Amino acid sequence: MGSCMSSDGGGGSRNSLTPSSPGPGSTGVGSKKASRVGRKRQGSSRHSSFEAIDGEDQIHRIPGRMFLNGASKEASLFTQQGKKGTNQDAMVVWENFGSRTDTVFCGVFDGHGPFGHLVARRVRDCLPLKLRANWEVNLGGDELKRNSISTTGSLTSEETTSIFLDDELKASSDFEEEKLPEVFTTLKESFLKAFKVMDKELKLHPNIDCFCSGTTAVTLLKQGQDLVIGNVGDSRAVLGTRDHNDSLVAVQLTVDLKPNLPKEAERIKRYRGRVFALRDEPEVARVWLPNYDTPGLAMARAFGDFCLKDFGLISVPEISYHRITEKDEFIVLATDGIWDVLSNKEVVDIVASAAARSSTSRSLVEHAVRAWRLKYPTSKVDDCAVVCLFLDTDEPTLKESSSEALATDIDKHDPSTLNSSPAIFPGQEIRSSSPEKLPAAMDGDDWSALEGVTRSNTLLTLPRFAEGEKQLSARNKAKK
Repeated sequence: MGSCMSSDGGGGSRNSLTPSSPGPGSTGVGSKKASRVGRKRQGSSRHSSFEAIDGEDQIHRIPGRMFLNGASKEASLFTQQGKKGTNQDAMVVWENFGSRTDTVFCGVFDGHGPFGHLVARRVRDCLPLKLRANWEVNLGGDELKRNSISTTGSLTSEETTSIFLDDELKASSDFEEEKLPEVFTTLKESFLKAFKVMDKELKLHPNIDCFCSGTTAVTLLKQGQDLVIGNVGDSRAVLGTRDHNDSLVAVQLTVDLKPNLPKEAERIKRYRGRVFALRDEPEVARVWLPNYDTPGLAMARAFGDFCLKDFGLISVPEISYHRITEKDEFIVLATDGIWDVLSNKEVVDIVASAAARSSTSRSLVEHAVRAWRLKYPTSKVDDCAVVCLFLDTDEPTLKESSSEALATDIDKHDPSTLNSSPAIFPGQEIRSSSPEKLPAAMDGDDWSALEGVTRSNTLLTLPRFAEGEKQLSARNKAKK
């Protein structure tokens, strides 16, 4: 956890900005209805806040969508707060994704910075919706695409730079694309668009300051035997499969997008960002501003973190494809709280040896916590989040444990979590206890990622700006 933001914790002029709303191309929306909606939005802010809460509540009530500790026939998921403060990890499993019975979406998100937990949850809730919408547009033909493009409006200089980066990085995912199925081409475009729109929405969000807070995202969409993965940051996806000797082996499906990767470092330096490791932790490369030794982000791609977006940090996902075979058994998505202390092979062995599939994710987190205490006894245990997706769901040995066995006491210590229910199963209704709010303790407080920690943090320091610089920056953002 850890990122950067101004010490007053305020969002400046961004409070007057709102995320983009559906354009005129949206089906079933006429001009009269649009004007009525516009008049309603000009009403009291109290009414708008209630609408936002209701929208969030509807997301959490979607059948087949799980975001808290629990399990289904297809998946198991579990998160546990570390010892660094609020749990900044988030996760989601959405079965029957896009109203397709053979499709599932999974993702884990590792937030960092003062508001990293809010960024991670926002991406968890909104990114799948944007992916689904763009997927439907891409499947709907050229007319729908034109309507979608027409609603984007003009681009700022920063977004123009992002397009050039998109074009440059798309080539990295075009590996022998002509040999891949059409579903990959369609989904790759949908992933790229959804990630881009998600990051833009975060920048304009009126209540979450993402200037120096952000999140990773490792996501996958499985349709039948086709698997497409979109990844930013250093969370990871690993496949448990059988080799020719029928031995269980681990296959890493994603690359940890760290600043020390040659291509990532080259891009960051080209945009005047700096990449170097501190003397106390020579193995951890970090991204720094051109003229300040801050913020020290330990990844090369992330949602949010707009203090670095002009200096080589990007939110363009690395897209990969895998065709599922009969030898493939499960996929593990997890944040670095797992991978920092357990190898890929250890992870797949732990999952395979769990007493029941419904307890695999919890078992993996428990093993990771013990490994943290053994390998780094003077460090604070990191947050952990795990999603295990099973690929052979018809196997008759599938077991289900009770909700009590899956219970966790994390929600007792984290008042900002959405619900204290220990387990959520598909179709079960979930009601948010309260809207997510910015922690009041952050206002005016000095924020540091280093207090009492000897293990490396995602981000070290927050940039310090004079009051005049803050106001000038806010005015410039308002003009854009």
